[in-house]
Amino acid sequence: MVDQPDALDDAPEDADPKQAYRAAYDAWQRQLAGVHALLLEGQRLPPEQIKGLLNREARAKDRYDAARRRLLGIE
Repeated sequence: MVDQPDALDDAPEDADPKQAYRAAYDAWQRQLAGVHALLLEGQRLPPEQIKGLLNREARAKDRYDAARRRLLGIE
């Protein structure tokens, strides 16, 4: 799971906000599981893979936050 590339949004921005939120949440959780494997379960990775893992998780979280704001009508 750690080596999975960052998937593009599963749902386009103009899609149903609920669908976009669910897709963004699922994508973020997949990336977060990799971070948890590294930090909590002691999985070892080379530094360049750690950097990539953290960057993918951060981008997935940003997409989740944006989808959440759209769902709440804030954005």
